[in-house]
Amino acid sequence: MLGVRVDALDLAAAADRIECWIAAGTRSYVCHANVHGVMEARRDPDVRAAYDGAGLTVADGMPLVWLGRRAGHAGTGRVYGPDLMLELCARAARSGASSFYFGGAPGVAEALAAALSARFPGLRTAGTHSPAFGLDGRQVAPEAVAAINAARPDIVWVGLGCPRQELWMATHRATLEARVLIGVGAAFDFHTGRVAQAPRAMQAAGLEWLFRLVQEPRRLWHRYLVYNPMFVALLALEKLGLRRRASHTTAPAARAETTSDAEKPGGR
Repeated sequence: MLGVRVDALDLAAAADRIECWIAAGTRSYVCHANVHGVMEARRDPDVRAAYDGAGLTVADGMPLVWLGRRAGHAGTGRVYGPDLMLELCARAARSGASSFYFGGAPGVAEALAAALSARFPGLRTAGTHSPAFGLDGRQVAPEAVAAINAARPDIVWVGLGCPRQELWMATHRATLEARVLIGVGAAFDFHTGRVAQAPRAMQAAGLEWLFRLVQEPRRLWHRYLVYNPMFVALLALEKLGLRRRASHTTAPAARAETTSDAEKPGGR
């Protein structure tokens, strides 16, 4: 979609894929794509490269779900970041996989870990870290890498917002030993009660953007009132043949690194 490859699967299939990575020792990361993310990728080659390098890029927004189905991928479902977090935490509580929470304002990562541990008894928390405000996802953060690797988590939940979290995961994937990095944005605030989620009916109707815009107009007006119309216009130009369809450059098979425990320096 406008040059960003989106995997045509639903939430259960995405969770199954990630569980397989953890079991097999595959080191990769997951991006959640919506209109905002696609438009950022179109504007910034580094963001597009981050999406291309992900092991999974899932449809987080309903417009991408509808477009995927119209393109013939009937199995495309919404893989909403907050819902994927709940699904994988429920599974991790049973399997013993551990989580590290990286992101949010000071204290939010700790509150999130406590909330999820209370909701899913047995869920293992490897650690938490709230980075400095305004963290640039392109900048290497050796102290964060050292802290996360020392905690030895299976999953690192990254809540920096789009596109910083996509850039951060792409920048740090090679140096982090955790199996999976998952960018979930506002899930940190939703699951700690800091920000209200849109009603499910509004989400299903593709109107979550309106709910969020009313909540935070000063922060989100450009994302929704500029990017949304631009997205529709660009798709229309492609459909009419007035704009060449963009294509991604990375083959899906090259987007996840499988490394056995024996091959890792020092093992796990």
